[in-house]
Amino acid sequence: MSKKKKTWLDTNTFHHSEFWNLLHLIEEKEKQGLKISLCIPTLNEEKTIGKEIIIFKSELMNRYPLLDEIAVIDSGSTDKTLEIAASFGADTYLSADILPKQGFKPGKGENLWKAIHQLNGDIIVYVDADIKNIHPRFVYGLVAPLIYHKKIQYVKAFYDRPLAFSQGIRPSGGGRVTEILIRPLFAMFYPELTGIIQPLSGEYAVRREVLQDIPFPIGYGVETSHILDVYHKWGMKAFGQTDLDQRVHRNQTTISLGKMSFGILQSFFNRMQKYGGIDKLPDMNQIYKHFQAQDQQYQLVEEEIKEEERPPMSTIPEYRKKFGLDK
Repeated sequence: MSKKKKTWLDTNTFHHSEFWNLLHLIEEKEKQGLKISLCIPTLNEEKTIGKEIIIFKSELMNRYPLLDEIAVIDSGSTDKTLEIAASFGADTYLSADILPKQGFKPGKGENLWKAIHQLNGDIIVYVDADIKNIHPRFVYGLVAPLIYHKKIQYVKAFYDRPLAFSQGIRPSGGGRVTEILIRPLFAMFYPELTGIIQPLSGEYAVRREVLQDIPFPIGYGVETSHILDVYHKWGMKAFGQTDLDQRVHRNQTTISLGKMSFGILQSFFNRMQKYGGIDKLPDMNQIYKHFQAQDQQYQLVEEEIKEEERPPMSTIPEYRKKFGLDK
């Protein structure tokens, strides 16, 4: 009887518990001469940022030296996010102060992009700042596949693995935008990518040589665009994903999810045209319209959502000089 051929899901999907031996992981990291940087992008996260810094610094720098730097890249918080992060030992930066000649654009993607220039790691791991059940696995679970598997370039997190209970199985899935927008789009146009369980997760670890060669939408489309760009340039084999069990965070309103979807669709259609899936796009409206009720009347609300993009960091002169790309 012939053995069943292993699929990408079999070979490139992991569970964080596989990487419990942090001493061995650090030994392998040092053997390869790797530096690892943690970037936490922030905007008004004073309630949760302190706990994240305490846990990552105490467990993954002091106790187990897996991380070489922990940095908060901030969009301009008006609360005490930066003071709290600095008081617990993180390096803190205002996104607007990084690469000042390139200007500043508000958005999470901007922070992620500028982190590539500011941080020094061969691997950069991004972790959102609003996680209430933060744990070291949110870092080592994502970094480990890159250390142990040289062909893997980009590792995404997913959460809430399938659980057995008396009535049957609770299926695991992504958030609402993933399940009603991204997964249907991938199923139609990129069936292979439906194997990525949570494509919009805010936690992922990536090799520098990949990050520096892909563009960065500054807004909601950054994760979707990354997946499509990496897929087209390096193929499915470049991806890994790690089950982190559970993630507790604040939920977005339906209106916020609509805005997110509007931005993601812009990025998705632009990528479809870039890679030949669409011959020519019509002009896309960038005004998002929704209604809010006040007393007995409905009010139309209009908001511009424009998915601007930053070019690959490897094209920026300051970056090329800092990392010796012109030598």
